[in-house]
Amino acid sequence: MELGAFSISLTVKDLAASRQFYQKLGFQPTMGDGGNWQILKNGPHIIGLFQGMFDKNILTFNPGWNQDAQQQASFTDVRELQRQLKAQGVTFAQEADGSTTGPARFVVVVPDGNPILVDQHV
Repeated sequence: MELGAFSISLTVKDLAASRQFYQKLGFQPTMGDGGNWQILKNGPHIIGLFQGMFDKNILTFNPGWNQDAQQQASFTDVRELQRQLKAQGVTFAQEADGSTTGPARFVVVVPDGNPILVDQHV
């Protein structure tokens, strides 16, 4: 199952302080609004910092993107991934609308309570 680019989305209390900390570890800002969210990258490693947007840290996958947030020529659509997971008995906290095309997302929660967001932007 090809899930696309991987990152961790961290809920933070102080975006500026968190950004400064991760910059000391070699992460550099690549996108964001600078006020509520910031994406940082160090080589292939991606961290998303989100202030006031999520309750928990989230594992994030982006079908259709590589680790440089560039669209891939071919990828497995988020709705197909959802269909495959449903066939395996996985339950969803949020589902993608199977009747649409293009950007969509779903959320599953692993047995220990951690959410996984599969968020297709293309």
